[in-house]
Amino acid sequence: MSRRFLIMGALILALSCSASAQTPSPEAMTAARALVTTMKLDARYKAMLPVILLGIKPALVQDRPEIERDYDAMAATAADVYTPYSNAMLDSVAALYASTFQVEELRQIEAFYRTPAGQKLLEKAPGIAQQSDDLVQDISRKAADELKARLTEMLRQKGHKF
Repeated sequence: MSRRFLIMGALILALSCSASAQTPSPEAMTAARALVTTMKLDARYKAMLPVILLGIKPALVQDRPEIERDYDAMAATAADVYTPYSNAMLDSVAALYASTFQVEELRQIEAFYRTPAGQKLLEKAPGIAQQSDDLVQDISRKAADELKARLTEMLRQKGHKF
């Protein structure tokens, strides 16, 4: 899960740099914001807050029950601190889409995501992406093991000792 947040952070950084390099038109930004809303990215970004809070909790609480009680009580107010960051994520992603696609393309993509198939894709894509990552890592690990074994054998045949 933390790897996904690192990737998301890198994406947001890249989006910020990309968005500042090419400023999209207001019409493109409007279409991109509609797309981002249809994609329900705001809910995804808001769902990151509890994970963030859980991640920083051990460093702050330090296994001290008295601090943990206060932390848990104060964590409820964290949404106020997080909201500007969540909004920045949405704006950055919208700017990326607006810089990448033409206005009409954004409208077509958004129209697709409003269809039942588009909604299903939005619902299933994160799980499919995770499963795909797991499959690729597993197969890559097997390939690395096989390559290591074969290359080791070939090097031994050339007289190298391991």
